[in-house]
Amino acid sequence: MGTGAGMPYAKGPDSRIRDTEHPDADAAAALRAAAGPKRPGPRARLAAAAVPAGYLLASLLLYAGLWADLDRRYLVDSMRDQNQWEWFFAVTAHHVLGGENPLFTTLQNFPLGVNLMANTVMLGLSAPLAPVTALFGATTTWAVVLTGGLAATATAWYWLIRRHLTRNRAAAVLGGAVAAFAPPMISHANAHPNLVVLFVVPLIVDRALRLRAGGRVLRDGAVLGLLMAWQIFLGEEALLLAVTGMLVFALLHAAAAPRAALPAVRPLLGGLAVGAAVAVPLVAYPLYWQFFGDRSYKSIEHGPTGNSLLALVEFSGRALAGDPATAEALSLNPTEQNAFYGWPLLALVIGVTAALWRRSAVKALAGTAVVAAALSLGAEITLAGRPEDGTLPGPWRLLDKQPLFESVIESRYAMVCAPAIGMLLALAWTSFAEAAATARRSAPVPDDRDRRNRALLIRVAGALVLCAALLPVVPKPLETVDRPDVPTLVANGNWRKYVQPGESLVPVPLPSPAGADALHWQVAADFAFPLPGGYFNGPATERREDGEIPGGIYGAVPRPTAELLRDVRYSGEPPVIGPAERRAAREDLEFWRAGVLVLQEQPNDEALRGTLERLLGDPGQRVGDAWVWDVG
Repeated sequence: MGTGAGMPYAKGPDSRIRDTEHPDADAAAALRAAAGPKRPGPRARLAAAAVPAGYLLASLLLYAGLWADLDRRYLVDSMRDQNQWEWFFAVTAHHVLGGENPLFTTLQNFPLGVNLMANTVMLGLSAPLAPVTALFGATTTWAVVLTGGLAATATAWYWLIRRHLTRNRAAAVLGGAVAAFAPPMISHANAHPNLVVLFVVPLIVDRALRLRAGGRVLRDGAVLGLLMAWQIFLGEEALLLAVTGMLVFALLHAAAAPRAALPAVRPLLGGLAVGAAVAVPLVAYPLYWQFFGDRSYKSIEHGPTGNSLLALVEFSGRALAGDPATAEALSLNPTEQNAFYGWPLLALVIGVTAALWRRSAVKALAGTAVVAAALSLGAEITLAGRPEDGTLPGPWRLLDKQPLFESVIESRYAMVCAPAIGMLLALAWTSFAEAAATARRSAPVPDDRDRRNRALLIRVAGALVLCAALLPVVPKPLETVDRPDVPTLVANGNWRKYVQPGESLVPVPLPSPAGADALHWQVAADFAFPLPGGYFNGPATERREDGEIPGGIYGAVPRPTAELLRDVRYSGEPPVIGPAERRAAREDLEFWRAGVLVLQEQPNDEALRGTLERLLGDPGQRVGDAWVWDVG
């Protein structure tokens, strides 16, 4: 998710910005270097500090509902994911502070366990934030990571744009905001910090640009390796999206400016080799464990998940101009509205690209956005997401069976467009500012009021155009609701009467990708008991004797009783219970090493209770706000 080596502005050995498309600028840069560095004044320092503060304020407003009550508030559009992510943060803190292996746990999917490295636990943040989680709770860490991550990502893109693309601060602020707060980013901001906390990606791009300039290859390559390793522990899918975008940008920019590209090949390859030498030892064992360790899996099939063509020009459900029903019909769910840039913004981007087409960076940025959008359409392109209306073959067919790419949700490639669009708009605002400055200088009389009016008119016109394109996609604060209470049996510790060491507490129905509230119970109990089932990624079957690694699924390998209880929860229809079902229940409870079954108040709980009574031949016992069956 980024641009790539080869922007028009590159970092040279003299640590000054150099315009590779306008060689005459080198003389001016040399004069500035001879004069010595200019220390920023108080106003400049205040402006520099105001930028990240402004991004943080915007992020806080977005998550105002969550921060209003961290003990109870839950992001509606996260569905089950807030529970899952809080569990990831909490279990990492539990293992790290307890001196245990953070790559594996049996606290979920008991007794088989979960390969945590094969899940999005974000060890690059969850491990260093373990003390915060232990002191203030997993929900605090969840809120800090989302809020701070969005602000840090916007700041990092701002810094990159100002360092390598334009010196205009307002333009860079605009570009950073679009890159971090674009519609697909806000969609993932409900539930997926691994696709929102992307501040390392602009730093990776910066190091690639420094290598391109041929400066300190050894140092920059080593830093690049450290950043790549860190990003692997933050989000591997985001890194794959970023590398794809960088590679596309680099190839397009090299084609547009071959003379500038050829001298960059040698230092860039040398730096990449140094980076690999630094990164590989740091990530080798965790990646080995991810792909070959206990409970590992080969890949996960998502089925067709491409964007429809309409999704690119519509508005997201959380945008000011958006309609939730329309967005929902064009996306997998509220967390996967991966396009939805809106037709006014796309029209502006097309206009900016046409107006600034002579610049090689514009060609490469626009081309990167087009390629990413095309890939996001999937293997079968549809107009409105309905295959029955007809499809066309999409470019994703070239990648969908390749290693790593086979597990990607292809519609997410539209996220790569966000920083590219942000940079194009930054260049557009810079052009408006330059046109206004030219208008001021072109007046025949130095104090002519007309020159100021012309300059002001140009700036106002530019601002109005940008507002017309961006206001419709400005996000509304993310909606929150009160989360269900933890059963009193768990909250007051009375579960200990029923669960002995080595046994599990079995929620009814079992936690799964369809319902994960019980993960919050376990976090509230400080992981004092394990849970069968769960919400995670794991293998679909046991590994074969020949060592063949199975494909992956969401959640535990289904067992008959777990499926039966899940069906009753969502249908409300009591099933027929016979000897086969009772025998399966006994086998499943033995497999889970169950100590107690806990049925919390929920929709269709009476049907669930009746089903358990017939399965176990036991009416259960009312304890607080839950029904329990002592089966230890």
